[in-house]
Amino acid sequence: MEELGSSRVILGGTPVDLMDPEPALELILARAARGGIPPLAVASVNLDHLNHFGTGGRWAGTLHADPASAVEWLYLLDGAPLVAQSQRLTGRRWPRLAGSDLASPLLARAEELGLRVGFLGGSEDNQRLLADKIAAEHPRLHVAGMWSPDRKELASIPDSERIARDIAGSGAQILYVGLGKPRQELWIDQYGSLTGAAVLLAFGAAVDFLAGRVRRAPRWVSEHGLEWSYRLALEPRRLAGRYLIGGPPAYLKLRTDSCTVPPALTASVPHAAPAPRTPARFTGPDGLADAAVVVVTYNSSRDIGALLESLREETADLTLRVLVADNSSRDGTLGLVRRGHPDVIAFSTGGNLGYSAGINAALRRAGDSATVVVLNPDLRVQRGSLKTMLQRLRASRAGAVVPRLIDPDGGTSPTLHREPSLTRAVGDAFLGRRAGSRPGWLATTDFNPEGYDHPHPVQWATGAALMVRRSLADSVPWDESYFLYSEETDFFRRLRMLDETVWYEPAATMTHKGGGSGASTELNALMAINRTRYIRKYHSAAYAAVFHTVQILSEVLRCWKPDRQGVLWTMLSEDRWADLPGPTRDADASEFPAGSVIIPAHNESGVIARTLAPLAQLAAAGRLEVFVVCNGCTDDTAEIARRFEGVTVLESPRPSKTAALNAGDAAATRWPRLYLDADAQISPGTVRDVLNALSEGTLLAARPAARVDLQDAHPLIHAYYGTRLRLPSARSGLWAGGVYGVSERGHQRFGEFPDVIADDLFVDRLFAASEKAVLDVEPVVIRPPRTPRDQLAVLHRVYRGNAEQNGREGQHSTARHTLAEVVRSIRGPLSAANAAVYLGFAVAGRRGAARPGGWERDNSSRGDS
Repeated sequence: MEELGSSRVILGGTPVDLMDPEPALELILARAARGGIPPLAVASVNLDHLNHFGTGGRWAGTLHADPASAVEWLYLLDGAPLVAQSQRLTGRRWPRLAGSDLASPLLARAEELGLRVGFLGGSEDNQRLLADKIAAEHPRLHVAGMWSPDRKELASIPDSERIARDIAGSGAQILYVGLGKPRQELWIDQYGSLTGAAVLLAFGAAVDFLAGRVRRAPRWVSEHGLEWSYRLALEPRRLAGRYLIGGPPAYLKLRTDSCTVPPALTASVPHAAPAPRTPARFTGPDGLADAAVVVVTYNSSRDIGALLESLREETADLTLRVLVADNSSRDGTLGLVRRGHPDVIAFSTGGNLGYSAGINAALRRAGDSATVVVLNPDLRVQRGSLKTMLQRLRASRAGAVVPRLIDPDGGTSPTLHREPSLTRAVGDAFLGRRAGSRPGWLATTDFNPEGYDHPHPVQWATGAALMVRRSLADSVPWDESYFLYSEETDFFRRLRMLDETVWYEPAATMTHKGGGSGASTELNALMAINRTRYIRKYHSAAYAAVFHTVQILSEVLRCWKPDRQGVLWTMLSEDRWADLPGPTRDADASEFPAGSVIIPAHNESGVIARTLAPLAQLAAAGRLEVFVVCNGCTDDTAEIARRFEGVTVLESPRPSKTAALNAGDAAATRWPRLYLDADAQISPGTVRDVLNALSEGTLLAARPAARVDLQDAHPLIHAYYGTRLRLPSARSGLWAGGVYGVSERGHQRFGEFPDVIADDLFVDRLFAASEKAVLDVEPVVIRPPRTPRDQLAVLHRVYRGNAEQNGREGQHSTARHTLAEVVRSIRGPLSAANAAVYLGFAVAGRRGAARPGGWERDNSSRGDS
């Protein structure tokens, strides 16, 4: 801004143009009369301005460091502390040029020059007072118009653009903008060029001052730097936060981050030539693309189609190469993408390797592209969003851009975050999502709605959606040690370490369904542990130890919640960290042991695809016999199962599980054999480990450990399984694990399955403790009933089966033994409450079992897969 003829300093991280009053007035009036692009925007820089726009502020770098800004900013010195600091830096005392001091002289000079003046902001009552005062004191002033939008309109892009068009239609040459900091500066920066005004004055309560509704401090108060105390006394409720809470940190910025030489601007980023358009089609692996879109999937069949369709609409603006890296989904995601979207580069990563590893694997196949876009599969991209992100990336010379994410109900999700620190961890521990407007040093997440209304640099954001320059994406691989959670915190930090900026662009909008990674106690524990791992990576051992202690405190305050059960214990015992979810690789089909898997199925169309998907590759390769025995099915279970190459489907009209098991045995030719429930999920690696264990000859029967998925289950179900999973008998028996296997020698113990309800209990009691085992391998996932009603129905069948088996063997009930185990499982108030719930279910289940019944079935956990 050479034409200003001013000295420039940096105060608290924001520039200030040091000028005398008359040159400042002449510059503003000359620009107003001359017009032209870009318009001149004038801001008063005081401590409140530093709080918002200075170093570490929410809007730091939004105005002066944004090459995309469509206005030219003039920053005037305001406030006694800034006057004193500028004198320390330059050796000269510069005058204070507050907006309230310049507002009246500018009106008078505008009247003399015949300039048209408009007013944006202030209440309608104050605007009427101002109009009367102007008519009396400045009768020849051309007032172009007055606008008094509410906060909702100012936060809306369409409404703000409409207001700007109205102002442009009025012919205003000077526009007073009195919306309060930081809203007025942000609005001017985003929409000022659309108003047609040559000069925009961000003068805060200018309308109120000019209308006479707010009294100015006496001259002697201002001269002694005490105007803030005068205004605080007049409006304590409104100004206490600004002066008493925001003031001290801003003053600290002023004294520690001020200099006479502004930082050099980053060199312009060269724009690559636009890639050839391929509307409605994704480009192949060769040639240049505007963006390589990376999507990492895991059991994403319900969501991926809608994302790809929304991306297909974006090809009208940009050439996109779309890559889907599938982390061994068990629900047919990869096949669905390949069949429905053949122009997508879809591949398997070779296991469930984690989010970072999936991104890195896709980048190795991304080909030539100007940018990389990383998207979660449960997103929907709103039309034009990728083009808007690319424009922001180039115009602001950013390293990365993140969009606005909205939930399915249309609300903006709080996805913007600050660098984790001790003070923020303490604030989060005690306040969580409460007190969302608390100072930034007490909150990791930005919960203030205004933070999501305007573009601005951020420290990091949720990794569900981001665009990054390709050169940076290649230079900063994602850290695969995190598996899931905190990987984006680490990625954005390393971008900032390269002096790159991350910009938030609210005009780019995507709908985020959320929960795509699943939800469980283990994942909640992993999220908490990875925060500690992140801090350990970048801070000293002492700092990390204190941070981890604060994390433990946070869990202590929340351990009563069902979804936090077990998290505290995991955080306290670092030995347990190795048991948290982590990367797993698929079994090598060429080295897979022989064996058969028999799956009895009665109307299991909602879950059978999910169960078969992990086994399909081995079945197709002929390494594993897989039989689905449909017994009495009246749905399309058989049809779905036949879609999987290599899977053999047998059908029987009789609805009997044990008859289905015998039919599978009759068709199978290999040993050992696994008997798998149709609603259980087992990985190829687990199948391999169980078959290997049974092939060695020592064990005659075995099953893998089980993990109970309680997502969306009723709190009473959480409590029930909180006790059941602690019982030794439940952890050591072959029953209730969703799967068990026997060797050929073990199968000779019974020949064929008798017509019993509890086939797993029948098999379990055939073997001594030394002949059977629950293997410590990757667990099979079982989904118990989601509601108490369904849980009771299943318990009726379970206890009826137990009674039947006891009668066959002449044994007494094991109720007393189970009761003793329940009592021994109690370790405190929470486990005592869980035990009470467990016993309540047990009593009700046994009573219901006495009545004759059929095969009670749980449908609450059998959603469509």
